[in-house]
Amino acid sequence: MDRLDAMLVFLAVVDTGSLSAAGRRLQAPLPTVSRKVAELERHLGTQLLIRTSRRVELTEAAREYAIAARHILEQLQEAEQAVAGEYQEPRGELAVTAPTMFGELHVLPIASEFLAAHPKIDLRLFLTDVMVNVVEEHVHVAVRIGELEDSSLMARRVGSTRSITCASPSYLRAFGGPRAPEDLTGRDGVTYRGFVSSPWRYVRGASHVIAEPRARVAVNSPAAAVVAAKAGLGITRALDYQIASELRSGALTPLLEAFEVPALPIHLVFSGQGRLPLKVRAFLDWMAPRLQARLAAEGVGAPAGQPRPGA
Repeated sequence: MDRLDAMLVFLAVVDTGSLSAAGRRLQAPLPTVSRKVAELERHLGTQLLIRTSRRVELTEAAREYAIAARHILEQLQEAEQAVAGEYQEPRGELAVTAPTMFGELHVLPIASEFLAAHPKIDLRLFLTDVMVNVVEEHVHVAVRIGELEDSSLMARRVGSTRSITCASPSYLRAFGGPRAPEDLTGRDGVTYRGFVSSPWRYVRGASHVIAEPRARVAVNSPAAAVVAAKAGLGITRALDYQIASELRSGALTPLLEAFEVPALPIHLVFSGQGRLPLKVRAFLDWMAPRLQARLAAEGVGAPAGQPRPGA
């Protein structure tokens, strides 16, 4: 039995909550996962998992073993990084994740310059509007939009972004614009169910108001929502970085700015456990100031009513 491999399989089961989910993560057949866990249990001479119809429960021995196994694997990874020279110079594979549209518009252009300056680093950029667990997915740096939850992660703030309700000039000429959140009810809207929270929330004084239009067009991509709104299909709501160019050009007009919720912070987050490889430190030192400057130059996160650069 390969004990290190068995530890990896066991921890995948612990993290995902089931043998089948661990198999999907590891891209291994379910019988293989089950066999390796059973071999580990025989080797240790104790039961680790209590199998149910839907999930697995950990025994007390399993909880203690999981802590020890993680520590062993972290030490092994650190040793491998040291031998590979990742603590002497920036090199190796760098895993980064970001919301899809934010990554395409802002992270990738800056990362491209970073790679040109660091030829020994290979980038794995995972763009998704689903929150990625940095530790479980072995991600070095993640872009987080919104308030951060308490965790062991470290963070560098690089800016903020505001939710903006908007519509095309052609829609506003035909139907007029809402003066208050309640005016959205019954209007045609373009809704996006993904990274942006739903339902639509607004602020009036010290109270919150929930109001949104009828979903004439519903999409699962912020870029698609922008296209549909520009075509005059309805009122939409987006984060200002997603529509910065449209706001500057006048292709979309902001609405209800006096009622919008406070801006959301944007952070670069990374694991605070163990030594930080030079490739990660180099990426953070390169990305953070350039991303902050880029967002400021485009007016992302700027207060409502403030003129936008290039407008």
